[in-house]
Amino acid sequence: MNFPLFLALKYLRPKRSVASVITCVSVLGVMLGVAVVIIVRSVMTGFGDIWEEKILDFKPHISLVPFAGNVVTGEIPLAKSIQAIPGVTCVTPEIDTRVLLSHKGKVLAPVLIGVDSDGFAGAYKVGAPVAGQYDLDGDSIVIGANAARQLGVWVGDEIVVYSPKTLVSQDEVFLPVKWRVTGIFSCGQHQYDSGYAVASLNNLRDIMGMEKGVFAVHVKTDCPTDPKRFSSVEDAISKVAPRLRQISWREADREIFNALAVEKNMTALLLMLISLVAVFCVMNTLLVLTVQKTPEIGLLKALGFTKRQIMSVFMVHGMIQCGAGVVFGLLASWAVLANLQNIVEWLAGMGLEVFPASVYGLAAIPHRLVVSDIFWTCGLVFVFGLLASFVPALCAASKDPVKALSE
Repeated sequence: MNFPLFLALKYLRPKRSVASVITCVSVLGVMLGVAVVIIVRSVMTGFGDIWEEKILDFKPHISLVPFAGNVVTGEIPLAKSIQAIPGVTCVTPEIDTRVLLSHKGKVLAPVLIGVDSDGFAGAYKVGAPVAGQYDLDGDSIVIGANAARQLGVWVGDEIVVYSPKTLVSQDEVFLPVKWRVTGIFSCGQHQYDSGYAVASLNNLRDIMGMEKGVFAVHVKTDCPTDPKRFSSVEDAISKVAPRLRQISWREADREIFNALAVEKNMTALLLMLISLVAVFCVMNTLLVLTVQKTPEIGLLKALGFTKRQIMSVFMVHGMIQCGAGVVFGLLASWAVLANLQNIVEWLAGMGLEVFPASVYGLAAIPHRLVVSDIFWTCGLVFVFGLLASFVPALCAASKDPVKALSE
């Protein structure tokens, strides 16, 4: 065992002194800092995964829209050609537009999706109906659970639907129509449950004054999160439909994913300040230690030990504290994440509702531990610890041996 490590371990032995207490507090501070950062990053990663899953279940993975104009024609043969591409699971020609829904004085303006019944069942993973059934035949409409609550409707009620053409068309008059609610869906995402409704493609064509065509052809794939395979599917679609522009799901919801990434990074940056404060405790510990060990430092310098060797003692001392804090922090974060739902339920039983299911629409708090998060968290703590140990080590190495021995 080399000298710096030997002396650093000797100084770390508990001696029921103030320095020992401060050392324990420093290790505890580093442990809490590491654990908090890893736990929060894991939970936010879990929420990002859930958000991504909801988007992929409800929205198309690729939308094909015209470069010029508003209508895609020849959608049936085009859909058949795209369906034959490997990796494509579902193709649905659709019309989606914002309409005005009214019921007994209550008004809502959701996005109305026009799609065939088979296409809706295949493209939209919204689970079993909350009420009724997903029947789009005749003058029927299926709406989200939150939208139904806001309008005060239930299965069997009639809704008045106003076409957007009423506002933009000056040559024709589009009278409102009455459709009956046949089903109510809930996909667990407030934005979709309150902002979307579904009707048959022919009915939506009628209220839009269209004889043929659709606004977009939506494609679902079996590899939306695999960049390589997803890119190959996009290339194959571009060969089948060269005159249509492709909009991927990441491009369509770019703002959401950018906001999640920024929030995740900013939260991690703020939480790293906790670790930074904890590392300052390590610095304080070493400063107290240099004062207590001043005579020993003077003796070591008188015996011929170099400044570098004395600095190494205190640097190693600080890194051991940081290393112990990191190890305990990793163990603490693993224990918390393994029992996260039990902790949430216990807090709820104590009257502190930290994860209400009515707000998030999830049965359990999501989390996913990413290895890269562990590495950069531990790496930054070690860097902070190295910088914090440098100042006390330099102070110790700079002491005059004669003055140090006389203290």
